[in-house]
Amino acid sequence: MSAPKHLDPRLLRAFVAVAEELHFTRAAARLYVAQQALSRDIRRLERELGADLFVRSTRRVTLSADGERLLPYARRVLAAHDELLAVFGEARPLLVDLNSPGLTTGRRVLHRARELAPEYELMARFESGLTFAAAELLAGRLDASFGRFAGLDPVLRAQLDQQIVRYEPMAIVLPEDHRLAALPEVPLAALAGETVYAGAGNPRTPEWTDLARQLFEGRGIEIAPPAPLAVGDEEFQRIMAKLRTPVLAVVDFPALPRMVVRPLVDPVPLSPVSLVWRKGGLAHPGFHALRRAAVGLAGEEGWLRRPVGGWIPASDSDLISVHK
Repeated sequence: MSAPKHLDPRLLRAFVAVAEELHFTRAAARLYVAQQALSRDIRRLERELGADLFVRSTRRVTLSADGERLLPYARRVLAAHDELLAVFGEARPLLVDLNSPGLTTGRRVLHRARELAPEYELMARFESGLTFAAAELLAGRLDASFGRFAGLDPVLRAQLDQQIVRYEPMAIVLPEDHRLAALPEVPLAALAGETVYAGAGNPRTPEWTDLARQLFEGRGIEIAPPAPLAVGDEEFQRIMAKLRTPVLAVVDFPALPRMVVRPLVDPVPLSPVSLVWRKGGLAHPGFHALRRAAVGLAGEEGWLRRPVGGWIPASDSDLISVHK
């Protein structure tokens, strides 16, 4: 085994995970990466060290002699690396965009992460939409955000990474005297002929307007023209109450004055919500707690179970399968 001049700690972390799990699928899940990406990192480490670290067969994975020799050193290096990050990670908070104060998915993940890592400061930001937040992520002014990853421009997506957190059922917000307001659930077909507000013209949220366009296509539902750009919940509520236009939302969307929230059905449309960050990962130790929190809540709440016949755009489904 030869020592390279430089060694990426990520490669050592991949090696230790596989060495401890002796199973590539379990190690990949532990590191929140695709199995193919983990295998590539192991092969790269083996090339850089000039040694085979594992003995692989169709049924099992075991450490080679060189792998056994490397393991204690790798653990010590990673422990020192994590200690360094922990010390300097306290110098600044992890900045997490929750999109809007009224949305619950990102807020619940952030609250759980704070419970998992109380020693770090995880601070909320509210940037209104993922498109705007993506630019802030790339500029280093945010660390993570939540939203519909497939709705971003491909140039932005190429510089970001994601972890799907929830398929959030969608809803319609209706004036309380609307013809459909008395229904406990609103079939999509019943919205034919309606004009629905979906953020058209808002430069922060084109990913949401695109989702609405795909959902409404062929169903006789129109997207409402741009409304005055409201900043803050109070202004948004005032504008929507004044326009009295149905609003496309999610089931956890807070009720607006004199309006009601009704789930959409037949089919149940789903808004894919991902945790999004700069490609390459984050060194901040609080970020690992954020990812663990997302996985834990998704499992406990069934956030990634899609109802039979549930609808999401094919573009989202394809992109999510690539990133799993």
